[in-house]
Amino acid sequence: MKLVIQSPLPLDTVHHKPLLGLARGSSLTPIDAHAVHIENAEPGQRADLEVYCGTHQLDYAFVEAGRALADFGLVAMDMDSTLITIECIDEIADFCGLKAEVAAITEASMRGEIKDFNESLTRRVTLLKGLDAGALERVYEERLQLSPGAEQMLAGAKAAGLKTLLVSGGFTFFTEKLKARLGLDFTRANTLEIVDGKLTGNVIGEIVNADVKARTLRETCAQLGIEPTRAIAMGDGSNDLKMMGAAGLSVAFRAKPVVREAASVAFNHVGLDGLLRLF
Repeated sequence: MKLVIQSPLPLDTVHHKPLLGLARGSSLTPIDAHAVHIENAEPGQRADLEVYCGTHQLDYAFVEAGRALADFGLVAMDMDSTLITIECIDEIADFCGLKAEVAAITEASMRGEIKDFNESLTRRVTLLKGLDAGALERVYEERLQLSPGAEQMLAGAKAAGLKTLLVSGGFTFFTEKLKARLGLDFTRANTLEIVDGKLTGNVIGEIVNADVKARTLRETCAQLGIEPTRAIAMGDGSNDLKMMGAAGLSVAFRAKPVVREAASVAFNHVGLDGLLRLF
């Protein structure tokens, strides 16, 4: 196994010797100013690496030696708190004075405390009934920001020949704008019902929950003629777990503990472009 250590800031060489010792690897090689890789690292050293890297705000990942990004054919991403920094529904709710109530439900759902995502989303969307649909545009223009490294990650993935899928329990209003802005290949999300310029408090059609996310990944892979093992899935909340489990490589991005524990790789400090340094 190859061990990749990454830092959001330039990685001080003072870390090289202790990291090599903790990993019980054979050699350490800088990748760039922010990362190194250690050959023949022992996965059994995860506990020690977890403590050291957590203390120094570093991210570590064990990856199969010899793999290349081009070995994959698809990168599938969650939207809210993964590709972008916000939870769109929480920000929409702010325009009707209900951000705290909606955010509390969102957080409980993402931690896995509310098991029924459909119920969680329905409860939150109902609270938006009567809101002027113009609030969606304001959220996009005034509050939506890409996560650190998002554009670099997408550029690197596309250069390696991967297709891109944005699959979200959020809303098509935002996924379609991001599709056009970032040149994404596929999107799937929920559609908010709007009548006479107002949100009705309803979602149109099938709700994109954990099962639908996983199914969308598999269907997109089938459309591309690749196995799901050639997909990379990135997410942060419990409703991403099934999609991540269906993929060949899963990345937990600044994620809830339950997601970090299940993922192949966790980025707690570096940006999404950390994906490019794994290979």
